[in-house]
Amino acid sequence: MNDHPDTRAVHAGRDDFAALVVHAPPLDLSSTYPLHDLHAAEQAFDAFAQGDEASSEPIYGRLHNPTVTRFERALAELEGTEAAVAFASGMASLTACLLAVRSESDHVVALRPLYGGSDHLLASGLLGLDVTWATPETVRRSLRPTTGLVLLETPQNPTLGLVDIAGVVAAAGDVPVLVDNTFATPVLQNPAAHGSTLVLHSATKYIGGHGDVVAGVVATSDEWARRLRQVRIVTGAILHPLAAYLLHRGLPTLPFRVREAQLRAQILAERLAAHPLVTRVLYPGLPGGDPAGLLGTQMRGPGAIVAFEVAGGRSTAGRMLESLKLIIPAVSLGSTDSLIQHPAGLTHRLVDAAALAESGITPGLLRLSVGLEDADDLWADLAAALAQSAVASAA
Repeated sequence: MNDHPDTRAVHAGRDDFAALVVHAPPLDLSSTYPLHDLHAAEQAFDAFAQGDEASSEPIYGRLHNPTVTRFERALAELEGTEAAVAFASGMASLTACLLAVRSESDHVVALRPLYGGSDHLLASGLLGLDVTWATPETVRRSLRPTTGLVLLETPQNPTLGLVDIAGVVAAAGDVPVLVDNTFATPVLQNPAAHGSTLVLHSATKYIGGHGDVVAGVVATSDEWARRLRQVRIVTGAILHPLAAYLLHRGLPTLPFRVREAQLRAQILAERLAAHPLVTRVLYPGLPGGDPAGLLGTQMRGPGAIVAFEVAGGRSTAGRMLESLKLIIPAVSLGSTDSLIQHPAGLTHRLVDAAALAESGITPGLLRLSVGLEDADDLWADLAAALAQSAVASAA
């Protein structure tokens, strides 16, 4: 394995390129494969059913695809895990993890805030799991003999709080810990290095990075990867090979995209914090934004997401979104272009009011995913929109 993350990002998942005599990632779109040897096909099918990554015969696209496997191997290398399993979306990834847990346990401990879809899936009871909502300080006493997973996100969505992964792992004991690493990416954080068993990404976000892929991936141990592949086979949630191709193609630029966006986010966070119409800015790179001192130890940088609250609540936030010209009002994040959205009204709309309040998700809170545009251009757009929303509020 190459030591520097930038080098790994370029070369990960390309071990078979020399044998294939290719330079770019190959794309295999086959939905099915010829099976002339029935005995070999039967053995291959059994191998897939047991969760093997590959076998002598690929058989069928729902069981295996070589383009998907190359991306998985690349992501595992970036996260420093034995394996990774890719899915059709981030929510499909989380669902597979929870279904794998549900086969043996009926209780999960989760730390809020989480992405709204993750929160709703857990709170809905759809998968038959009992959920205890905890804080890092209450994880240990929230455990039961039947607890199968502790789940957290850091930085948290959308309030950017940082959670001490090693501390939660210690409190969880023998219970596996899942960390949603979507906001940080492997560039800024490697949860497995701090004891996490499962590292989840909505690859739709920074891993894809261009707003044209929906995908999810879980980096983990070989043992857990087998369990997740078994779930993926029966649920049909495998990642499409074209999406895997785009994700693998984009990995070499991931470190540069994340670091450049992070530079711009720091500038915007500082300017927002000084603006009279902004009542609160949430960003780990600001004074007080990292109370546990995790930057430089757990995380290699504060990231490229900024959350801020505007005076006047939801109505002002709505008017600001309408006034933006450059920054795009849209859900999702991690793209090359800057996106902004209203968590309480959109990504976290299905989270109950008490949980929103407890998590600090207020009606005036906006989440800004900073892209690669010039920082001064982005600030001009934000400042103009803030000014226009203030004028409209005063009218």
